[in-house]
Amino acid sequence: MKKIIAAAFTGETDPGLEQHVDLLEWMRVGQLNYLLKFFPAQDVHHAIMAGQIAPKNLFDLRPDWKALLLLGKLKQRNAQSIFAAIADELAKIDVELLPATTFLEDSIARAGLIAGRRLSSREEEDVDLGWKTAKEIARLDIGQSVIVKDGTILAVEAFEGTNETIKRGGALAGGGAVMLKVAKPNQDMRFDVPVIGVETLCVAAEARLRVIAVEAGKTLLLERDAIADLANRSKISIIAR
Repeated sequence: MKKIIAAAFTGETDPGLEQHVDLLEWMRVGQLNYLLKFFPAQDVHHAIMAGQIAPKNLFDLRPDWKALLLLGKLKQRNAQSIFAAIADELAKIDVELLPATTFLEDSIARAGLIAGRRLSSREEEDVDLGWKTAKEIARLDIGQSVIVKDGTILAVEAFEGTNETIKRGGALAGGGAVMLKVAKPNQDMRFDVPVIGVETLCVAAEARLRVIAVEAGKTLLLERDAIADLANRSKISIIAR
């Protein structure tokens, strides 16, 4: 019999997840040895990363000895390097980390206008500028989002994450800005996949953004109907290209 087993992280995972799985085991971020023992004990051979770990926790870890060894081998510490190293450790115990988009194929953004009115020529130009800039910072593994208005880059995402970038860029724009969110050129679809959800739309609406542009085929739109409805009510256009 197939079961859904979840490893939940204290302070990160919504406790409501327990209602949707057969077994939920709580652990701290950084308890890698615990995780590597838990999966084999439950006869787990396939895993998917869902949700996210807040970026600040990369500097607020209480790592066990296994995590300390892993971190000590890394020249760079970012989401991609850490999660890739964890995936390698999982592979050693016969646990394959599947793409984060597994079972979510219908939620992947397709090219075109997703919500809101068509973009003006000025907004299209801002999307073009933001796209080039976002792709470059993604290539350098700095971040994956930028905020643009009237031909000016107002905010570039770094360690603080997308939502804080939206707030900062929106405040500088005073309304009417364009947000670009793209995948990395070498995006590992097992983790850190670009995502737009209801929370993103709420933050964007409060920042009075005008456009959210994402990369088609490589961005998850969670609760698509809900975000489209919120976008329309907030007069935000969402496009994928």
